[in-house]
Amino acid sequence: MEDTRTRGRGLELLAVLLVAAVVARGWVGGAFGSPRAQEWVTVFVAIVVQAMPFVVLGTLLSAAIATLVPERFFARALPSRPALAVPVAGVAGLALPGCECASVPVAGALMRRGVTPAAALAFLLAAPAINPVVLAATAVAFPGRPAMVLARLVASLATSLAMGWLWLRLGRDEWLRTPRRAAVDGSRASAYFAAVRQDAADAAGFLVIGAAAAACLNVLVPQRWLHTVAEHPAVAVVALAGLAVLLSICSEADAFVAASLSQFSLTARLAFLVVGPMVDLKLFAMQAGTFGRRFAVRFAPATFAVGVALAVLTGGVLL
Repeated sequence: MEDTRTRGRGLELLAVLLVAAVVARGWVGGAFGSPRAQEWVTVFVAIVVQAMPFVVLGTLLSAAIATLVPERFFARALPSRPALAVPVAGVAGLALPGCECASVPVAGALMRRGVTPAAALAFLLAAPAINPVVLAATAVAFPGRPAMVLARLVASLATSLAMGWLWLRLGRDEWLRTPRRAAVDGSRASAYFAAVRQDAADAAGFLVIGAAAAACLNVLVPQRWLHTVAEHPAVAVVALAGLAVLLSICSEADAFVAASLSQFSLTARLAFLVVGPMVDLKLFAMQAGTFGRRFAVRFAPATFAVGVALAVLTGGVLL
């Protein structure tokens, strides 16, 4: 109970700070004085304001999927053959919105209900990367570039299916710890609102960190450094994919950060968008805690490599 109250106070404090930042944008910019500081504030606030509605919507929907949809629904909807269950579970991410934080417990619930781990892992990767909220946010962040939305869908879905089939082929039972059922106190409604508060606090917090980092890259880092990295395609792709891992931005908001990195090619930014919802620091910690460290240290690097390779391939064809 105390932990829930602490999260609630943290979320309320974060909301107050964000509202104050928006309202006092002009005053804060003037207080900083220098044009560079004002530009930093402008970039930071613009990213947060654009992304926040998608974060809230994604949180509401993902909490509903995690707490209100019966677990047996997923088990009954998937084919019994593992090789066929993987693509069905991956495509289900199109219809079942969820952030990466929510996808981990949902994947654990699927495994507890007897769904093959390969299909559960395909859903874990696909749901936060190709759901309608994320694709809509990408379309807003990249206006006039529908190819970017299609490329994100294709590369992310291909990565999810490839990792599901790869686990089916090479994965071992001893690497994966089947998660235990999480205890739920109270009604489904109380569990839903608790999930909303926790996911919103986590997502909004990482959004602020990501927006601040993007503002620093655009304003504080010398442009010639960014252009030097961007001029080398292979280096640029790996650099932005690595940045996605470090920033750990919620998938509903990462497109706005990627759009702000205009020095880099669309393919490099696509790698950022493909890798981020599947491999980042918070996800690694959650996967290690839920499925075991032996699983996480194998699955995360493999997902990173496959995601980068398929982003490059897709970008070369569609972008």
